[in-house]
Amino acid sequence: MNAGRYEEFAAPPRSGLACVWTRAVPDAPYVQPVVPDGCVDLVWWSREARVVVAGPDTRPSPARMEAGDRLVGVRFLPGAAPPVLGVPADAVRDARVPLRELWGSEADRLGEAVARARDPRAVLTENVLARAPAAPDPLVPALPARLETLTVGEAAEELGLSERQLRRRSLAAFGYGPKTLQRVLRFQRALGLARAGRPLADVAHATGYSDQAHMAHEVRGLAGVPIRALL
Repeated sequence: MNAGRYEEFAAPPRSGLACVWTRAVPDAPYVQPVVPDGCVDLVWWSREARVVVAGPDTRPSPARMEAGDRLVGVRFLPGAAPPVLGVPADAVRDARVPLRELWGSEADRLGEAVARARDPRAVLTENVLARAPAAPDPLVPALPARLETLTVGEAAEELGLSERQLRRRSLAAFGYGPKTLQRVLRFQRALGLARAGRPLADVAHATGYSDQAHMAHEVRGLAGVPIRALL
């Protein structure tokens, strides 16, 4: 597969962004696999000179790249996108939505500004940060941290919420109910450890799967391929 040139850049601190990224496709089309990560991206795509909202995903979502494509994106940390987008995260779950449907003509102006900018990353990032709230939902950092070690019921009790309240707020913030959020975040932790070279049996144990077979089943369910294929 020709992966083109993909680069990630550090996001401003306390911005709610995981990273800013670019991709340039040189001379041959290919399909880029995209797997669930709990994040939402805003992506400017040169082919149409517009900004698209991507995710959060619950299943693999392959993206076809054409020769000459250029992409610029900002990736939100899990739970950080809804105040900027103006809609709950579950409204764009498993979807690719033109930003114009959420921001109206402002999205058109942003796409045009990115297209003509000398520094398209800076233009996209500045416009996103201009909409970021001063005080994000305190559930956003609290829930993922607790779901690493607690059951959903235990997390709800510790946060002072009923399980129904937790599910409603989790759907709005992350696009997933807490059980799905826990599943996606565990998958991403496992993938990170495996990419760092840890044996798969150790990865399964460290990330809370019952065994390596359980991890293999979950990875295939979320990514559509075995973990070794992802690596």
